[in-house]
Amino acid sequence: MIEIVSDSKCIQCNLCVSVCPTNVFDRIDGGIPVIARQSDCQTCFMCELYCPVDALYVAPDPNRITLITEQEVADEGLIGGYREKVGWGPGRTPVTRNPLMLSLR
Repeated sequence: MIEIVSDSKCIQCNLCVSVCPTNVFDRIDGGIPVIARQSDCQTCFMCELYCPVDALYVAPDPNRITLITEQEVADEGLIGGYREKVGWGPGRTPVTRNPLMLSLR
């Protein structure tokens, strides 16, 4: 189940919003996507897989909210971990969040 959208890593590209088959996220103008319907998450990992900067964590148990913090996930090396497990490698490191770059998305 989707647990975390990292405010510090997210580049507001909204790919997670676009690829989610169950519409779990709400797009926020000028902000990071919000997990609005967590219980609708099917744990398909599409959002985590397509995130270009590893800003998402999907817990593997679809039936339980884990209430894990971003720091705990980072310390355990889990954020964006699914992407590496399927052979896509780690996401890119965000270069900038300046308004010009964000307007190009």
